[in-house]
Amino acid sequence: MNMSNENGVSKITLNGVHYSYIEEGEGLTVLLLHGFTGTKKTWAELIKKLKQNFRVIAIDLLGHGETDSPDDPDRYVMEKAAKDLDDFLTKKQIDRIHLLGYSMGGRLALYFALNFQHRIQSLLLESCTAGLTSEDERLSRIKKDHQLASMLLNNGIKSFVEYWENIPLFSSQKQLSKSHQEKIRVGRLLQSPIGLSNSLKGMGTGNQPSLWDQLGTIEIRSLLICGEYDEKFCFIMGKMNEKFKNSEIKKIPHAGHAIHVEQSEIFATIVSEFFLKSEKEEMS
Repeated sequence: MNMSNENGVSKITLNGVHYSYIEEGEGLTVLLLHGFTGTKKTWAELIKKLKQNFRVIAIDLLGHGETDSPDDPDRYVMEKAAKDLDDFLTKKQIDRIHLLGYSMGGRLALYFALNFQHRIQSLLLESCTAGLTSEDERLSRIKKDHQLASMLLNNGIKSFVEYWENIPLFSSQKQLSKSHQEKIRVGRLLQSPIGLSNSLKGMGTGNQPSLWDQLGTIEIRSLLICGEYDEKFCFIMGKMNEKFKNSEIKKIPHAGHAIHVEQSEIFATIVSEFFLKSEKEEMS
């Protein structure tokens, strides 16, 4: 099934799950994968820029936005989420893409790149990790993710959002205008508690496999982006960059974890230039 409404939002069924996505522009496809508590609408400003040169698709990931929220946390694991994306491209008759993922979406993008590298012309990762290497770290993170999942279901979405928007990772977003902060909050409040809960359990950093040992197999042109205030992820991505074969890393001034939100114009310019440059190199 593939249908759309008057708002340009389309639905497609992938392995029993109804996915929601938006599609704009023409050219080679750019696929955008949002972070935890985000949606396809997260990318609104970026889409305005990219659709001038590309066909842009932003998809609501499992348990988020207008995509289904399956009851089984196992349905959300990286392997199945990545298979959904591959099947999505097959159904849409799209052979190759530029792929951009942020945070949770960045982890999924990286997993997808490692398993479906032939699909990707260039890869852009924003503020993400290749997973946890220590078993103790991993088990500790799984425990924390399950505690957050329980908080969501027991205390409700409003209580969870109040907690989530005040974690240190997002402290730099306090510099955004009140209206912008409120817009982000409203988007989070509209999420499905069971969807977010199962996303934490199935696609959380603790539950995903470590990808560090495989990073050297990625040969596609890649760009890793972090915000200067997000020291933890800049360190992680610096280590990732050392393992990639054909990559570079950019640290964006005056930005934290969500660069596409905090420095949207700069981010859009960097992304557009990177994808355009990779196309020129492909043709030369």
